[in-house]
Amino acid sequence: MSAVGRLSLVCLDCPDPQALAAFYASVTGLPIRTDDKPGDDGDSEWVELDNGGGVTVAFQRVDDYVAPVWPGNQHPQQAHLDIDVMDLGIGESAVLALGATKAADQPGTTYRVFLDPVGHPFCLVLDPAAR
Repeated sequence: MSAVGRLSLVCLDCPDPQALAAFYASVTGLPIRTDDKPGDDGDSEWVELDNGGGVTVAFQRVDDYVAPVWPGNQHPQQAHLDIDVMDLGIGESAVLALGATKAADQPGTTYRVFLDPVGHPFCLVLDPAAR
């Protein structure tokens, strides 16, 4: 089966792309790359993490942003990221210190669900090598 294309990035809507990029840069260790198109307030409308040409994450300013609700369908999660970690406890402590919150509903044992600073769900997943 031939591919139509290759995955290059995942984009998350948010009210402040630079702030959310800084959060995920701290989580992943990837540097931030900004565009040359500042918005009316002087901040970038689009910010990406620089993954050296690999799949990356972008953050796009959306006016009147409404955070997703997880779990639920009123404002569905729309997208989420899975981030592999070798130790769920250490990973949890790190993302909480960076500004994430732990979701009340935790349906699994090999992963934990968190909300980023603007409400996007993401999971820390126990790396298969650590199981």
